[in-house]
Amino acid sequence: MTFLEVACDESGSDGENLIGGNTDVFAHAGVCVADEAAAQALREVRERIRSPAEEYKANHLLREKHRAVLEWFLGPSGPLTGDASVHLVDKAWFVVATVVDVLAGGPAAGARAAVLYREGRGTADAARWQAFLRAANELVRTRNHEAGAAPVGPFYRALEAFRPVNGGNGGNGGSGDDGALAEVVEALRRGRPRAEAFRARLAADPAAIDPLDPLFPALERTIARWSEGGARVHVVHDRQNSLTEERIARLGACLAPDRRPAGLRLAESRHDPRIQLADFLAGVARKVASDELAGRGDLVLTGLLRPYVDPLSVWGDDRSWSRLGPGPCPAGPLPPSPQLAPMSFVTRCASAME
Repeated sequence: MTFLEVACDESGSDGENLIGGNTDVFAHAGVCVADEAAAQALREVRERIRSPAEEYKANHLLREKHRAVLEWFLGPSGPLTGDASVHLVDKAWFVVATVVDVLAGGPAAGARAAVLYREGRGTADAARWQAFLRAANELVRTRNHEAGAAPVGPFYRALEAFRPVNGGNGGNGGSGDDGALAEVVEALRRGRPRAEAFRARLAADPAAIDPLDPLFPALERTIARWSEGGARVHVVHDRQNSLTEERIARLGACLAPDRRPAGLRLAESRHDPRIQLADFLAGVARKVASDELAGRGDLVLTGLLRPYVDPLSVWGDDRSWSRLGPGPCPAGPLPPSPQLAPMSFVTRCASAME
């Protein structure tokens, strides 16, 4: 049996604060190279950039004056070609997909989430859409669980404000599919008892895996991608406060037996050149993907990043995914299969809490 050691780091982590945080994209990179090869790559980056900084970060590569270094790093002659991957998360889509799964899970959950996300992004009333996203974020996040059912009421008030009225969308400038949006909103309204039960489970088990922290499903995908072909994967991850021993054990319990890591240890990035390379890739990928999501992408950098992007990234926007991803957008146009959506992970973790 083949064993692989994959070094991982992330960029854009705000924990469960996915709406209104510092970033709109989360990126998780995995690098599978030998220690000496990674150390040599770092030496070459230092030689090319010539900064006096003790530890290099992705922002060194992202400076305009170092554009040539960045293109080399991502390009076919760079140090990671064929030996790295990055999983991207569109945070707004992750929130929408999660709240739909919690309140109206089932075979139609993916299609409903896609309708809600696309109509929301296309709305003429951006403030109302953002208010809904913030309320959804609060509803399904673990933090402030002491408030019990408190987030439930504000969420449903925000949902009513977003609800189409008399067959119209109330000023919504989305695709105009008012009937589909009304069906989704009605399904979420019927899910109020599920919302209250979900909050109760969170309050009863505050040490559970945070349902809205994208690190855990991203780590699952990284392990799954590198274990394709039957390899056992050992993960070396940059230190994260959320990766406690208990949560690592729970993560393993949520995974299929053939997708569980052979081991997972935490290390300081400054002591492991492979993690530093993962930091470079994650930071660069987050910035490039965020620019694409906002409609200000760089065609050259996006094209160089594309070979590294996980085709099962959690992404809802068709236009930006057509540039970033190697295949159809994970959110549609057909309902995503269970392995494409974040909902499967959330549902399994919630079930483990019961």
